[in-house]
Amino acid sequence: MKHSVYSKNVLEFVTVCREFCKWLENTEVEERDVFAWKALKMLPLLYLKTSVLEKPETVLDDFLEKIVTEKDYEYIHTRIRTIMGRFDEYLEVFTPDMQLSETPLISTVSENIADIYQDIKDFMHNYRTAVTDIMNDALAEVITQFETYWGQKLLNVLRAIHQAYYGNDDFIDDKK
Repeated sequence: MKHSVYSKNVLEFVTVCREFCKWLENTEVEERDVFAWKALKMLPLLYLKTSVLEKPETVLDDFLEKIVTEKDYEYIHTRIRTIMGRFDEYLEVFTPDMQLSETPLISTVSENIADIYQDIKDFMHNYRTAVTDIMNDALAEVITQFETYWGQKLLNVLRAIHQAYYGNDDFIDDKK
């Protein structure tokens, strides 16, 4: 139990990941304003708990399982797209492609959150094996993905949800 995968920061991160997955897997019962309110609390917490982790060295050779299926991914993506309605799309400004583009790039809250969910859910599956080496490598992988991929997506989505929630008088009333 002295391994870093059992540290306080890692256990807090795992707790937030569990709540994040549970929240997204049960989104069908939420109204848009409730979903956005929860997102505005959950996403910064996930970012914070990930950013304080120390990335361990990997010890295994490509042993991690990917368990999120296309059907799982599409379920999360579709549910969020339905909930967000016309507020799902936003202009993307923090991407290398934007510097080379003459036209605005559109991104979606639903796709980006589904991408984050996929990495977090895969991490949780591997962490739950209770095999220290697998837990270690799952942690290293999710931190790498955070640094290179979904950390920025999370921040972009947070910005978009913040703008929709606080910047649109019709966000709550408009159900389309």
